Amino acid sequence: MNDNAIIDALGGTSAVAELCNVRPPSVSDWRRYGIPQARLMYLRLLRPDVFEEIAAPKPAEQAAA
Repeated sequence: MNDNAIIDALGGTSAVAELCNVRPPSVSDWRRYGIPQARLMYLRLLRPDVFEEIAAPKPAEQAAA
């Protein structure tokens, strides 16, 4: 699971910054260096729906399987 995909699925840099009560430049750093483990665990608890959606295979992937 790509950190950029997680941030995008959660609504983008500004939305994730607001969720985590940090400034957007911090989230921009996460795009480059990875989401810190503690923040990732928090986001998984806060928005499990997003993580289920990202982990679920896309229809095209199901057809290829």
